Order: sequence, then C-alpha cells, then structure tokens
Amino acid sequence: MTTKHATASTFVFSRHDGAWQLGLILHPLLGKLMIPGGHVEPDENEDEAAGREVAEETGLAVTFAMAPSRLAPPEVSATGKLAAVPWWIIEQPVPTDNHLPGPHIHVDHLYVAIANVPEPLTTPAHPFGWHEHAELAKLNMYDDTRQFAAVLFPDLDAIAAGLARLPG
Repeated sequence: MTTKHATASTFVFSRHDGAWQLGLILHPLLGKLMIPGGHVEPDENEDEAAGREVAEETGLAVTFAMAPSRLAPPEVSATGKLAAVPWWIIEQPVPTDNHLPGPHIHVDHLYVAIANVPEPLTTPAHPFGWHEHAELAKLNMYDDTRQFAAVLFPDLDAIAAGLARLPG
C-alpha cells in the first residue's frame, strides 16, 4: 500500500525594478532551491497550510491569486467555509522525509501568490531569495518547479491584476 500525504506549496512572485521575480527557499535537507511549502497539519486545509508555510519559510505577507478555473460560487447560503482551489495538484514520489522513514507520495497542492512588499516581515525559517525568469535555467532546483514557473511568468501581470484573497 502506498502512503500519501497532503502538502501545499506556493509560487510566490514580486515585482523588482519593473521585472517579476520568483521567491525560492533553500531547502535545509535537500540542498535545492524550492518554492515554500510543506505538510498539511491535521487542523488545517491545503490553502491554510500554503499560507502558513509561506509565512514561516519566507517571512513574507502575500496575497493568493485565485486559480483561473475557479468560478464564483452561485448565490448560495453556505454554512461551511469555502476553501481556495489550487492552481495544480501534483503527486510527487519522495524517498523519505521527517514524517515517514520510507518512500511515499506527497499530494502537493500548488498555489500562486504575490508579495507586494518583497522584504520579509519576520525572520524566514530558511534562506530565501528572489530570482528572475532568465536565472531559473542555471539554478539548482527541480525541473518541474522550473517548468511551472515558466508557465506563470508570461502571465504575471494578468494574474496580479486579478488577485483575490483566499476565502475565509
């Protein structure tokens, strides 16, 4: 039986001197540049985990962009909380981590966010830096992260113009 863990990660962008940049952390165990993210805790849903991980790992305050497939809900009288839809969900095989000693799968819910202020408000838990699109090919990072970022970079002005806070 394969064990799957819910995780949430966020592509965080900010504009620097007129150019969009992607924020990446240096993962302490893997030694690679990655987008901030981590495991969903038992008391939170995926979008809450995404927000918590960004704040912890980068120290940034961000605004999450609504996924383009998200339609406004019809006029309903809902009693529950509407959780944000991720931009993508990817099942990522991992050999081991601090949650399980053996191979398992992270079901990673990928979000997109904008940091209007590029400086951390609190001390980041990991080394953090901003990177331009042209830099990504040379960075020690996972190819799938590079590919997702490449899809997002050309549309960041439109994504930023349609910013919406996570429902809450």
